Order: sequence, then structure tokens, then C-alpha cells
Amino acid sequence: MIFSELYGTYYNTVAKILKSAVDHPLQKNEINRIISEEAFAESILNIAPAIEEERWQLILKDGTTPLKNPPSMPLTTLQKRWLKAISLDPRIRLFSDNLPDFSDVEPLFTKDDYCVFDNYADGDPYEDENYIKNFRLILDAVRNKYPLMVNMINRKGSISHLALMPRYLEYSEKDDKFRLISSGCSYGETINLGRIVSCKPYDKPFNVSTFQLRGERTATVEFELINKRNALERVLLHFAHFEKEAEKIDGERFLVKITYNKDDETELVIRILSFGPMIKVVSPQSFVNLIKERLINQKRCER
Repeated sequence: MIFSELYGTYYNTVAKILKSAVDHPLQKNEINRIISEEAFAESILNIAPAIEEERWQLILKDGTTPLKNPPSMPLTTLQKRWLKAISLDPRIRLFSDNLPDFSDVEPLFTKDDYCVFDNYADGDPYEDENYIKNFRLILDAVRNKYPLMVNMINRKGSISHLALMPRYLEYSEKDDKFRLISSGCSYGETINLGRIVSCKPYDKPFNVSTFQLRGERTATVEFELINKRNALERVLLHFAHFEKEAEKIDGERFLVKITYNKDDETELVIRILSFGPMIKVVSPQSFVNLIKERLINQKRCER
């Protein structure tokens, strides 16, 4: 891991204990409180006895510490290089303008060091100031649970005005797009952020029942898979963000069941077809019909 365990939860917890001990002698209950607040539930069984028995020789029996100054947790060169590489991703500006500079190191990697394939080239405009402004407001509305008035370009190319309650944001790696999942909107639950022209807090009186969360429109698809050319491994990786089950039928045949959101059905059809003869959809019949319809349309395009 890039970030060493030396800078993990246990060491940050002990650092906070030492910082307090530099300021004043600690009582056992204060040590336990810091551990409970900063570390895991079971950490008190490990950290507290080690301090009490002076195994680490950091806290003395009277609650003081031999340290004269509070401990610091500087980043390693490798950590700085990794953070600098991440800061070069244009999506990072969606969350903050205060990015680390780390002018004393080179990035661990750049976009020239890797190649992304099997995704669309018309991703969201992450460097557009208006997109960034909309994203941050939507993210704040999700966190603080307040409704928004959203102006967006609909499928006909005109502007729609929608009052909605943001639920969460999701990212499609294949599409390279963010989507807003909302409720209380007649347009639909899913809106591509790239279509949003502007948004602002909705400050008019509104019927609370309008914002009641609707259940997720989920569905399942089952398909048989022939495990040739590492097809099973590729399928499990390709559909890693979906809820799924895989069961061996016999030999190299597996039955895979995927649960998905109905709004993603078209994308799922395309993904399954990308595996060609390695996959055969067996249910439901409605999904089989979607596969057939897509193949027929592709065949027509060849004429």
C-alpha cells in the first residue's frame, strides 16, 4: 500500500494520545476515550494495555510522556508522488480547489503511463467551471439533504425545470460520466450531470410527501458463461460494481446472476454483448428480447 500502516489508524490514535500527554498528564479514562473516538472498537484491547504496561515506553505510569514536543506525521516521498499524480486527474477539482502542490517531487504516474479502453470518449466536462459549480452544489445538497431546482437540457434539446431531492451521485467508468440519483421528480430518478445547465436550492414551500424515496427499480438477468480465455474472471471484473452471484454448472460452464438498476439496462445489454459467444442470456425473456432486438438492429446497419 502507498500509505504505510505507520501512518494508519493505530499510529494516528497514539499520536493524538501523545499530543495530549505533552500538554497535561493523562488519566486512564481519557486515554480510553481517545482510543474509542479515533480507533476501532477492539483497539482498546490492544492499545490501552500496551500503554499501561509501558511496552512502548511512550506514556509513563503518572500519565506524562518523555516527549518534549507533539509528534508530527510527515508524508513520505512516495506518498507525495502518489498524491501529486492523483491531483493531476481533472475530476479531483470537483471536490476542492485546494490541491497539494508538492513542487519538490515528480508525480508517481501521469496519463501518458496508462491506456484506458472500452469506454466512451464523450465524458463529462470536468474542467468546465459551470459543471464544477453544479457538482459541488449537488454534492452539498446530497450531504445536507435539501431540495434543488435544476435546469437541464432534455432529450428534445429544450430546457426542463425540475424540483427534486438529491439522493446520491454515482459515477460510470464506462461512460466517464456522473449521474444524479434523485426522488420527487416526474422526469425520472437518474439525470446525467452533463445535461444540467444550472441548479440552485429550492426555497419555495413544497409538499414533503413529494420527496418520499421511491424504491430502487431493480431487475436481474441470468446468463450461462463458458469459461474460455479467462471469461469468468473478465466477467467478474467487468461487472465488479454490480450485485452478482456465480454458480458452476459443470465443466467450464457457469450460471451468473446480476442485479442491476433498470436505468442501466441499455448499458448492461451492450456490456453483455461485448463478450460474444462466451455468454448466453437465459432469463428473463424480456432481457433475451432486448438482446435479439439489439442484434437485429446491428445486422440492419451492415446493409
